[in-house]
Amino acid sequence: MGFVRIALLAGSQSRWLRERAVKFGFVRRAVSRFMPGEDLESALGAVRTLQSTGIGSVLTCLGEDLQRPEEAAGVARHYLEVLSRAKRASLDAEISVKLTQLGLDLGAAACESALMSLIESARAGGTWVWIDMESTAHTEATLEMYRRARARFPNVGVCVQSYLRRTEKDLDRLIPLGGGLRLVKGAYREPPDKAFPRKRDVDANYHALALRLLGPEARQAGVRAIFGTHDVVLIRRIEAAARDGGLRTDEVEFQMLYGIKREEQRRLAGMGYRMRVLISYGDAWFPWYMRRLAERPANVLFVLRNLVGG
Repeated sequence: MGFVRIALLAGSQSRWLRERAVKFGFVRRAVSRFMPGEDLESALGAVRTLQSTGIGSVLTCLGEDLQRPEEAAGVARHYLEVLSRAKRASLDAEISVKLTQLGLDLGAAACESALMSLIESARAGGTWVWIDMESTAHTEATLEMYRRARARFPNVGVCVQSYLRRTEKDLDRLIPLGGGLRLVKGAYREPPDKAFPRKRDVDANYHALALRLLGPEARQAGVRAIFGTHDVVLIRRIEAAARDGGLRTDEVEFQMLYGIKREEQRRLAGMGYRMRVLISYGDAWFPWYMRRLAERPANVLFVLRNLVGG
């Protein structure tokens, strides 16, 4: 793992840095590249714009590791409002939630109850709930919660990370369940015994896992496979594998972050692939933003240009 990536991931966990960095105008200008705004209105506006171009959305309100039950209850109420407003406005929007936002660390029972309520509401609105993956401290609990949700509902998916060594075996248990599996590289700071430290190994594992999600076992199980990546090399390899496997473009789905690889997003949608953009919003954006920089340290240059120009 490169020094810049290590430093960025360490910075994402620094309360001292979080409290100070968000006050600088150049940092706030730089983060606007990756999110349309801090409030729900801005996020819904972005959904409408994307929908007009044939691209769907996934909404996520930033925040994790909440400390009080009332905070978690507030997050659940917020997402219920999101689902209600999206349905009333006929918006093509799914939601993605972190279980720590719903109070996982404060009690599994309350977290599960909140999650099931969201999935039930989403089902009534004809949409999906995605369970985000967090650090390895929460991996097993997250997967267990997903299995319980999947036993009750068809419209739920979970994120899996190619940088984790365990993910290959996790798919052995997850693929037979059907449901949704969103493959990403991963952006938390983890020790080398749990996560591949070298990018080339993360990429190689991503490709191998993607082939499994495109394969006959996943297709027969009814898995909704999502490829969450901005890596154009990997995208081309996934496209080639899908063609070789006889899949139509509308049977393959990609997801990307708001503001990243916009031309590639439009290309994939224009080719007939299912395309969704993950739209993040909220004021708790600093840890998320630092992890986005760590995924692609070259983005630091964007921040530096803003600093010079600011």
